[in-house]
Amino acid sequence: MVSEKVSIRTDSGEIVEATAPVIISASRSTDIPAFYAKWFFNRLAKGYCVWYNPFNQQPMYISFKNCKVIVFWTKNPEPIIQYLPELNKRGIHYYFQVTLNDYMQEGFEPNVPPVAKRIETFKKLSQMIGKERVIWRFDPLIVTPQLTPRMLLTRIWHIGNELKGFTDKLVFSFVDVKAYRKVQNNLIKETSYFTKEDVERAEMSDTQRMEIVDGLVKLREIWKQDGWNLQMATCAEDMELSQYGIEHNCCIDGELMKRIFADDKELAYYLHTGKLPERDMFGEIPPIPDKPKNLKDKGQRKICGCMISKDIGMYNTCRHFCVYCYANTSKGAVLKNKDKHNDESESIIG
Repeated sequence: MVSEKVSIRTDSGEIVEATAPVIISASRSTDIPAFYAKWFFNRLAKGYCVWYNPFNQQPMYISFKNCKVIVFWTKNPEPIIQYLPELNKRGIHYYFQVTLNDYMQEGFEPNVPPVAKRIETFKKLSQMIGKERVIWRFDPLIVTPQLTPRMLLTRIWHIGNELKGFTDKLVFSFVDVKAYRKVQNNLIKETSYFTKEDVERAEMSDTQRMEIVDGLVKLREIWKQDGWNLQMATCAEDMELSQYGIEHNCCIDGELMKRIFADDKELAYYLHTGKLPERDMFGEIPPIPDKPKNLKDKGQRKICGCMISKDIGMYNTCRHFCVYCYANTSKGAVLKNKDKHNDESESIIG
């Protein structure tokens, strides 16, 4: 599905062609709410931003003209909370994917706030915008020779007890190490848990994965008895866990949008057809066709369930420095890009 093309005037006065997506992802590649909140709202006011293709560094201009939904991904939404009323004024819908892990002892996420502070922020955001719009991710799941599946489940249990009633869903995945050389390098260089010879042990065995799944199911049942009907889903995992009541997640989730933004008829039409409706002479939206269009994002992995969106983040710009992150080559690469960025620039890297 191709977004509408529009002409925009850049900060320098140049007229260029831009793509105008309906759904924007902010972002799989970096933590915009934590580090680039002011930049994002500056660009929203300007009406566009620039994204650079990570493979050939070609720029793409992205207009906010048609934007109806923004999906935020973050480990620390605190810096962006003050700006959210601006989205409400503009009539732009949004929801959050909030990763709230506990790897403080291992140092896997060296630049995130303490767990207690992140829990406090999660609750604050949930109370502000509604629990259905704040999705909890404990992602990825990692084991070490010292951190067993049972210990990991205990940490999930403690966080879950704090988040009870502040979210409707828990999303998880198992760390991918074999597929990403940069992840292997960072696990070796930035932690003391793995050597070059055994780094792949960070990936769980099938037995360990099932121990985690069984434990999560038990936690869910305990929480359910307390009145918390927490949904669970995996992110981009090929394991079939529907027999445990664990589905494959859609992080850019059209069905969720239909439900929580149901009053927006234009959005409902788009989520069914892949295009915004053309109103008739009386200003009416045409009837939604019976057959929905397949809007899966073909640019994502085959097992990814997300619908089409445009991500505006950049690799090597997230300053959480998580050792398992596939979007950062190294800490040095991130610090190098930090010097290029300012809140008035067109793109995150400046």
